[in-house]
Amino acid sequence: MSETSACIFCQIVAGAAPAHRVYGDENVLIFMDLFPAHPGHTLIIPRAHSENLLETSEADLQAVMTHSKNLAQALYQVFEPDGIAVMQLNGAAAGQTVFHYHMHLIPRIEGEPFGMHGKKRANDDELARQAAALRKAFQLASLSRE
Repeated sequence: MSETSACIFCQIVAGAAPAHRVYGDENVLIFMDLFPAHPGHTLIIPRAHSENLLETSEADLQAVMTHSKNLAQALYQVFEPDGIAVMQLNGAAAGQTVFHYHMHLIPRIEGEPFGMHGKKRANDDELARQAAALRKAFQLASLSRE
């Protein structure tokens, strides 16, 4: 089995695994975390497989960062958090569990306990609702930057 065929994020990119998608273009894919630490926990990945920050191309890193700003604006609009945690983990020792470069954007409410990875799979209907609201807000955020 190849590295990319065993990678769940590569399977999502290929359409072989389900995901609640927020946005996708030729470079990146944004989708809801199935095991969210908090409501609105979203992932942004480059479509091309790379294991970590050091292996990811400059172009893919730039695309992830550019779209993360629009995603943060959408998360603020939809979830009205007090803040947003933007996290990226490299290696098992740092807490990385899926070895395809990705960034977490996690809406945070003041005083709530912080978690990086959720313990329970989220309800698909709720994730679909969140993804739909974020798609709309993300599109507006993207248009406002043009």
